[in-house]
Amino acid sequence: MEIRKGKKEDILPVLGLIKELAIYEKAEDEVEVTMESMLEDGFSGNPVYGFYVAENEDGVVVGVALYYYRYSTWKGKKLYLEDFVVSDGYRGNGIGKLLFDRVLQHSLDENCNGISWQVLDWNKPALNFYDKYSASYDGGWLNGSLSKKEIEGVI
Repeated sequence: MEIRKGKKEDILPVLGLIKELAIYEKAEDEVEVTMESMLEDGFSGNPVYGFYVAENEDGVVVGVALYYYRYSTWKGKKLYLEDFVVSDGYRGNGIGKLLFDRVLQHSLDENCNGISWQVLDWNKPALNFYDKYSASYDGGWLNGSLSKKEIEGVI
């Protein structure tokens, strides 16, 4: 298994993993991103995200960890792990640990003051995984959001 920085050629299998995760999270219809938008957003002159992939011995991408930087007025520069998924048939083989550890190292290499992510409260396998790292979870915070369509409706 090779863990490496993602490249343009990985976008199609990464999009497949994103959709696989959306199905698992019972939100398949919420995936709006396209291969074209991922290429533009990740490989333009000012990329807004980066990612690492897990590639098996046959050269097939079987896992992804997609991140971007955020800035906390209290903590400074942090890495945000947007999506982290290993294909169902490859889970339980340590691939997630390899990917997550690579992202953790990246946060140190980039002098980040930490890393954060979201996890669904019913996703026990994911919670168990993060608990092995002694992760802490925010209490009392609600995640707010507005879609592009909602923004257009109020502006």
